[in-house]
This record gives sequence, C-alpha cells and structure tokens, in this order.
Amino acid sequence: MTGTNAVVTLGEKAVELPVRSGSIGPDVVDIGSLYKQTGAFTYDPGFTSTASCESKITYIDGDEGILLHRGYPIEQLADHGDFLEVCYLLLYGDLPTKAQKADFDYRVTHHTMVHEQMSRFFTGFRRDAHPMAVMCGTVGALSAFYHDSTDITDPHQRMVASLRMIAKMPTIAAMAYKYHIGQPFVYPKNDLDYASNFLRMCFAVPCEDYVVNPVLARAMDRIFILHADHEQNASTSTVRLAGSSGANPFACIAAGIACLWGPAHGGANEAALNMLSEIGTVDRIPEYVAKAKDKNDPFRLMGFGHRVYKNYDPRAKIMQKTTHEVLAELGHKDDPLLEVAMELERIALTDSYFIEKKLYPNIDFYSGITLKALGFPTTMFTVLFALARTVGWIAQWNEMIEDPEQRIGRPRQLYVGEPARDYVPISKR
Repeated sequence: MTGTNAVVTLGEKAVELPVRSGSIGPDVVDIGSLYKQTGAFTYDPGFTSTASCESKITYIDGDEGILLHRGYPIEQLADHGDFLEVCYLLLYGDLPTKAQKADFDYRVTHHTMVHEQMSRFFTGFRRDAHPMAVMCGTVGALSAFYHDSTDITDPHQRMVASLRMIAKMPTIAAMAYKYHIGQPFVYPKNDLDYASNFLRMCFAVPCEDYVVNPVLARAMDRIFILHADHEQNASTSTVRLAGSSGANPFACIAAGIACLWGPAHGGANEAALNMLSEIGTVDRIPEYVAKAKDKNDPFRLMGFGHRVYKNYDPRAKIMQKTTHEVLAELGHKDDPLLEVAMELERIALTDSYFIEKKLYPNIDFYSGITLKALGFPTTMFTVLFALARTVGWIAQWNEMIEDPEQRIGRPRQLYVGEPARDYVPISKR
C-alpha cells in the first residue's frame, strides 16, 4: 500500500488501486478497475473479504463484539427504545422526535390490515404447509395487491411500500401461524402497540378475551429489535441483489425471506433449541462437550460462535436477560433447558477450548428458549426472524436504490469446466 493506493503485481505488471476509508472499520481496496487494467478478477468464495456496497446503516466489529445501528449501540436501543423507534432510525437515519415517533407509529399501526382477498390466498396452501413457505408466497403476492407502491423510481412510493411491509408483516406472520395450527385469523387492533398486537393476533381466539402480558410483549419487542438488521448478511445481500435488477420491493423482500429460510442463516435458533433438548439434563453436558471437542465426531454445539463475532455477541447478553425475565414471568425458573443452557454458557466462557476457538454463546443460543416459552412452535422461529428483519431489508433496499454507484449485481467466476470443443453428432458418440 502506497499512500492512498494499493499496488497489485501480476507477473511483470504492477497496477495501483485506490484505497477507500469508512468512518470506522477497516479500509477497502477498490478493485473496480482491476480487470480493465490486468485482465484478472479476484476470487473470494462467499464474498467474505469483499465490500459489496457503501452503507450508513449498520456497523459490526466482530473482534470487539460491537453492533451499531446508525451509530447507536444495540445495547442502548434494546434497553431504552422500542422496535418502531428502531425502525424509524434505520429508515430515516436519526432517532425520531416525540412528534415524529407519534406520527410514524400512527402510520404503521393504520397500515396493519391486509387486503381481505389475502385471507383467501392462504387457503391455496396445504394445511400442513411450513409457515416459511406460506410467507414466501404471500409476501411476494403483495405486489399483486398494492400496485400503487411498486414504482421504485418514486421516493414516495418507496416509502409507502416500506411502511406497508413493516406494518403488514406481523399480520401476515400471524396469519401464517393461525393457518398452520388450524385456528381462525385474528384482525389487528389499532389501540395496541406493535409487539402486543402481534402476540394477540397469534394467540387470541374468538371465543374468549385475550389480555396481552406486558412482560411478554416487551420481550417480543426486544427480540424484534435484536434481529432488525445485521449488515450485509446472506439475506440482506439477496435483497440488495434482487433489487439491483429493478425488481419491486415486495419481490425483493420475498427473496430475502427465501434466503433466510436456510438452516445456516435463519434456522440457527431452532437448531440450538433442538440441541439443548437432545442434551436434556445438566449431568449429560460433559458427554456432549467431549463430543464437540472430538475432531472425529460430527456433533457440533449449536448456538456457539458466529461467522462475524469473534467475541461475545452483544445481542446474546440482552437476549440472556430477556430469557430470564420471560421464564420467571411464566413460572419456568427451573426450566431444564435453561439449566442446560446456563451450564453450557459457563463452560463456554471458562473452558480453554472454547476460549481459544472463540466459541462464545450467540443470540440463537437464547432466543430459541425464549420463543418456545412464549408459545411458538419451532416452525415459527424463522418467520419471527423474517418479521423483525423486514425493516433492515427495507432500509438496505432503499439505500441501494438511492446509491448513484449501484449497478446490477454481476459476480464473476473462476471457470474450471471443459475448454472449447466441437459438437459431435449423436450417431458418432
């Protein structure tokens, strides 16, 4: 690196590439002209060393365990804010004033109903359809119902589409849940806050009154905050890539949901819960820890370590506290799964094997237990993740649309197939 340039040497040819610096975080080498100057591409499977865009929304320092939304630490947002305040922050760049917050809450709350024909759309799915399959289909279908907010060149239409998806996603998710368990749909109520409204739509039934527990509603709201955005992960990159073609916002979010469905991304909390259930009791933990340390054993401890965080996941600390609050409120203080989780956490933070490999508990480790305690089946875990992440996807999509440097995504490849060869008639093969 020389001054503000990096020198790349290929054979006898040396070229200078500009180095760009962000407000915080590592510098990046701009390789946009590399092919033009050298005839070579870079090779980076998974793009783990490649900055695909410039963004002002979320910053992660994995080594230090830092997560910032528009500069605000996730710990402060989760402790002092609510989910719609975080939504406003991600969308507009700053925390709202009291008047702005009231206006934003009103606009979201009064967009929560979905078109009545949507309810008939659900009946096209088999009764045992996975809720995520239902989510992919119904969210993608929103573009067939709301033609007045699909023009991506119109800033007003983009914002209307953004508000609609943030508002309607809880309703659609609750409908997917109700359809999954064979209960009637419950309409939203405008006098409830975002999380309370969602819990009521999931767990109320027409034959009796349902009163939302404020402790559980606050826990649900905090879960939404902790999952709101996480920089350029697989699903967010999918939304940006789909959006780079000019696709409408509803289609882009449906693409993000499909990507999130993968067990390596959105299904990690379900896997962590299944692992805790498999271990069962504290006395069996040494057996499973030994299996995890054995290189020849395929068993892996789920909910530990993170692709980005090489320190304690800051969201996990908040989620741990939330888990305790929920279990205490519901009378599950002696929940065997929590006992197993606490002992595993203690081992992970003190055992040299875990410390050396930086296998710290992550958010999925605790969120699965909390969602189970709230009454959700494991099939709904990723749906709740998608609900919360919608605002992050929308904010990233809006930023991408407004970025003058953005072009349609077109990754390159290292071709290792057959070289050019001539066609052979079938009679001579």
